[in-house]
Amino acid sequence: MEKAAFEGWLESVSTAFLALSDQQRNQSLDHLISLSGAAQLRHLSNRLEALLKRDFLRLLPLELAFYLLRWLDPQTLLTCSLVCKQWNKVINACTEVWQSACRDLGWRIDESIQDATHWKGVYLKAKLRMKQLREEDAFETSSLIGHSARVYALYYRDGLLCTGSDDLSAKLWDVRTGQCVYGIQTHTCATVKFDEQKLVTGSFDNTIACWEWSTGAKIQQFRGHTGAVFSIDYNDELDTLVSGSADFTVKVWSLSSGTCVNTLTGHTEWVTKVHLQKSEVESMMHSPGDYILLSVDKYEIKVWPIGCEINCKCLKTLSVSEDRSVCLQPRLQFDGRYIVCSSDLGIYQWDFASFDVIRVIKPQQDPSSLSLLSFGDVFALLFDNHHLYVMDLRTEVTVGRWPLPAYRKSKRGSSFLPGVTSWLNGLDGKNDAGLVFATSMPDHSIHLVLWRENG
Repeated sequence: MEKAAFEGWLESVSTAFLALSDQQRNQSLDHLISLSGAAQLRHLSNRLEALLKRDFLRLLPLELAFYLLRWLDPQTLLTCSLVCKQWNKVINACTEVWQSACRDLGWRIDESIQDATHWKGVYLKAKLRMKQLREEDAFETSSLIGHSARVYALYYRDGLLCTGSDDLSAKLWDVRTGQCVYGIQTHTCATVKFDEQKLVTGSFDNTIACWEWSTGAKIQQFRGHTGAVFSIDYNDELDTLVSGSADFTVKVWSLSSGTCVNTLTGHTEWVTKVHLQKSEVESMMHSPGDYILLSVDKYEIKVWPIGCEINCKCLKTLSVSEDRSVCLQPRLQFDGRYIVCSSDLGIYQWDFASFDVIRVIKPQQDPSSLSLLSFGDVFALLFDNHHLYVMDLRTEVTVGRWPLPAYRKSKRGSSFLPGVTSWLNGLDGKNDAGLVFATSMPDHSIHLVLWRENG
């Protein structure tokens, strides 16, 4: 057929084809396909592939491609990376996508790092760590052996663990090596706290003592309580030591002279925890930078100002139940913004500016048997008689656990503690290392739970 005649025929066929219904068009195409040879079918296949399998990721502007990728879950992104080199290049260049994936897993994000490949690597490491938590493979255990009697008091700081025992000694351990760094003769220790130079101990003999690590000498003694001293805290800048006792009182002392500055009354049960902390928020009762003392008994948390020891009055009393039907556990946390304490009903969080309860977490496990170890912005560390639990606070779902041996239980909560807690505000690939949990055992050893190296 001549070209002109063919073009005329094609025009008339096209006009007629467009006038057909969809069903008639399909029948026409089926008939043409049945008449086609190999060359026509190959041509048809090539044209259809170009029309139906368009690479939208290659064709779209990069900004739109990144926007679409943000809707995909990380596992799908990893699969898409295998499609072709171009897709892999685009996906690996989308920093925001991988930062978001890391954030969803509870990872802390450094916005100054804009290398997408870096964040993809962080995500893969984070995914592995969360898998280890789910499968009870994130931790490992160790023991410290050296005491010859019950260990009642533990305190952790910067890789060092201090233990106080009924064998009239306190020991300082390097958690990483398991070696005893210092060992000094003391009284029976109910509570301990230390820094580089000194150790402060509260005792069942109703006294508090300050010891020098290097010589083991007692450099100060604090007498005045008429019951066992269950909790202490101190601040060198304020030259202040505070103590809570079985005599229902809180005492404020001069750290350097050993003089009792004030005795705070109002508790009607053993004072099992005292905590000194700067306020970071403002209210009608306090300002940012003010030092605050919190004290806890079986039913109440009392808030006191520090710095006005004369006529010092309780600023606020917090409780879970007015009729004292619900007990507080001696697991108190205060960071200057929020007060967190566990109870028989669950974990309560108060806003320190308003003193309002802003959150109550009721775990899947029995709240009365579950204790708070530490509370962060992203995760919380909890435990009961049998397991250690990691809870994602954004969903209140347990994302990991670890079996615990039959450890020594203390109603005052002094015989167990959390280790490094910075990871509770978000993992970063570096802070998931070191001590997670320590507790004393019936055989007088210390059981340690540590992060396993993330492969």
